[in-house]
Amino acid sequence: MAEDATVPITIDAARQVAALRGALRSFLRTSERIARQNGLTPQRHLLLLMIKGAPDGSGSSTVTELAERMELAQSTVTELVKRAEDAGLIERARSEADARIAHLRLSAEGERRLAAAFRAHDGERRRLQRMLAELDGAK
Repeated sequence: MAEDATVPITIDAARQVAALRGALRSFLRTSERIARQNGLTPQRHLLLLMIKGAPDGSGSSTVTELAERMELAQSTVTELVKRAEDAGLIERARSEADARIAHLRLSAEGERRLAAAFRAHDGERRRLQRMLAELDGAK
């Protein structure tokens, strides 16, 4: 059951949530800047990361899986995939079990650009992890 919305939140609780939101925004802004510095749009960076970081550990994904994980319409992901494929960042292979399904993997160039962006982002990831640990410890 939800808590009573008429009960005011504490200043400490508001400060913690504000700090978290600020850290997340900073992380996203830095991620966007790093993506651009490595020749990727923020959306392509996210696409490559979602393919490489598939939950099953395969390093591949389908458009349907990506749409679910990215919380985007399938048509939007289809267009994003097409553009990334045209740019030589991803490759598709038809499923042997179902020819309607294409498995997407990063190309060598996609791997190179994602790795460069990923390494450049190490410090910001560590900063966000410290912030989350501090907030968790302040509970």
